Amino acid sequence: MTRIAFVDVDGTILEHGSVIADSTGPAIRRARENGHLVWLSTGRSAGDIHPDVLAIGFDGAITNGGAYATRGDELVLEHPMPRADVEELERYFQAHGIHYFLQTHDGVFASPGMGPVMTQYRRERHARRAAELEAEGLPPEQPLWREPRPIADVDRDVVAKAVFVSPSADTVAHAAEALGAGFHVIPGSIPLPGGSNGEIGQAGVTKGSAITEVLALLGLSAADAVGIGDSWNDVEMFEVVGSPVAMGNAVPELQRLAGRVTTAVLDDGVHNAFVELGLI
Repeated sequence: MTRIAFVDVDGTILEHGSVIADSTGPAIRRARENGHLVWLSTGRSAGDIHPDVLAIGFDGAITNGGAYATRGDELVLEHPMPRADVEELERYFQAHGIHYFLQTHDGVFASPGMGPVMTQYRRERHARRAAELEAEGLPPEQPLWREPRPIADVDRDVVAKAVFVSPSADTVAHAAEALGAGFHVIPGSIPLPGGSNGEIGQAGVTKGSAITEVLALLGLSAADAVGIGDSWNDVEMFEVVGSPVAMGNAVPELQRLAGRVTTAVLDDGVHNAFVELGLI
């Protein structure tokens, strides 16, 4: 029986930075050799997925939190935000002094203030993580493999979602109330030392909605689908697959929502989940 696994990237395959557990790639390849399908299911743009992740090999990819999906070179799903919604988001961000990225299928575009904020974040994080990785016998994190492009270059007719970094701690709740029901606002996965980080897409466009469409395209049942993730953009994925799995590094609330928990990203989490579910 063919089953299908949808696997998140950051915090699931890739430790936030550039490190992948040695067991992850072989587990994914073995599952595919066993006749199962393995798709990426990520909040990232297709153009922003780390090459080391892509090199593992997958049957397809849901990207931008569910707005796009590809199978090989074929774009099988596309739900960009209406341009008017993109412009409304930018007005909100600018009115509240919030730095942001806009994501398209092909890439990531940064507002003018985002570069210095993320450079400082990465500097502090890498300094903090260096000693931890060395103590664990792991290689150091690599620099960001691809820098975002300037916001002036973005085509606002093909934007999938926005990611923001705010100096205020309550921006996720404030944005959800201010922008209204047409937008899907969730906490992000950038572990900032202060302020808040979040993701905003159009309501109804999630990893869960994309998985439902992909399953229909492939003629597969949700009961035979696995979803593995660690972030708030994985909640809807957990809701539509027969076997949801939270990573050991996910927050307790997400682990509770999934019901099944594997080990952490660098503690063979994907491999152990595949073993437990009989994919390998």
